[in-house]
Amino acid sequence: MIKLPCYTAILEGQQKSNYLTCKNIPVDFKEDDNLGTLWKRHDNFHDDYHKKIDTSLFNLKKFISEKIIYECHLCEKRCGTDRTKMKGECGVSQSQIASEFLHYGEEQVLVPSYTIFFQGCTFICVFCQNWDISQQICGRYIEPEKLAQKIETTGGINVNWVGGEPTPNIPYIFQVLKHCKRNIPQVWNSNMFCSHETMKLLDNIIDVYLTDFKFGNNNCAKRLSGVDNYWEIISRNHLIAYGQGEIIVRHLVLPNHIDCCSLPVMDWIADNIPNALVNIMAQYRPCYKANKYEDISRPVSREESQRVVDHGKERGLNLI
Repeated sequence: MIKLPCYTAILEGQQKSNYLTCKNIPVDFKEDDNLGTLWKRHDNFHDDYHKKIDTSLFNLKKFISEKIIYECHLCEKRCGTDRTKMKGECGVSQSQIASEFLHYGEEQVLVPSYTIFFQGCTFICVFCQNWDISQQICGRYIEPEKLAQKIETTGGINVNWVGGEPTPNIPYIFQVLKHCKRNIPQVWNSNMFCSHETMKLLDNIIDVYLTDFKFGNNNCAKRLSGVDNYWEIISRNHLIAYGQGEIIVRHLVLPNHIDCCSLPVMDWIADNIPNALVNIMAQYRPCYKANKYEDISRPVSREESQRVVDHGKERGLNLI
């Protein structure tokens, strides 16, 4: 059985990637419409399906994303910052790229992946292995046309938008994709703390969701990543993503967090998104500020990670 049939069909040239199809879906809108009216046009785009007009669903999504950052609510922190003037709680104003390269360390089905790492993040994980780009100012601005050219010519089999966290950078991502013509899958590599509005913007754009499902409860998420309402938001967004495209769920096993986090996450996936691919990751090592937290101040043990794997198998998960 092919694990990601739509993704595979794009790679084989049998199907168009979502963002290319989106560029050919007609939607009639005016740039002086307010945000509420723009969302109505977005949510009812099928009304214009047979019209011959110059504006597309892709154009509308791009325009909405650019309006949102004047009072930013791209993530569920909903800080309301005017990010054209200052940084949001994510640490991002203008998009800065920390690095971009062909990545051979992702899941095998994604390799080689043209991976774009953004500076900044919507989380403040005390154990972040990429803290040098997620929590510090770094990177450089790359003109969207130039990055689009790299996507067109670099040998990756997909475009992997990551970070840090890609969510604050959605307007920039649309600006890049505007200049792209290559039939290449778009991968959303995210902590999934996106707002409901952002999930709507990603629909018909993203082909594969490569997600993190870190915690099995809100208390651990608040203490270790600094976010509220984690379980409700992350489970909601995984359900949405499951209905929009294909999905690979990553779960990093944390020491001493098997019963409170790992097993509840495995159970939720089995009960709600059973066809998702699941990568149980056992490579945790204390990074950043983790040594200040006794429960996560050591590497995860083989016994702990195996217990999660065994539970996933018992629940019939599609482990990769």
